[in-house]
Amino acid sequence: MVDPDAPSPSDPSLREYLHWLVTDIPATTGASFGQEIVNYESPRPTMGIHRFVFVLFRQLGRQTVYATRVASELQHEDFC
Repeated sequence: MVDPDAPSPSDPSLREYLHWLVTDIPATTGASFGQEIVNYESPRPTMGIHRFVFVLFRQLGRQTVYATRVASELQHEDFC
């Protein structure tokens, strides 16, 4: 889950701020059965209207993802 409008819609310098990342979610269950890589951080928009985007990708198998790299460097395009 990302916020493309962080910290504000007029200055999205933290674009795609990562609020939550879960991998390896079985197709027949929900996110609670996946591997939480980045713990859920409740959105707290300070200015303006924010969009919150859930990005889903089909995985062909389990993957190893390291939280320290994800939180600081990756954007959703890196998973395409």
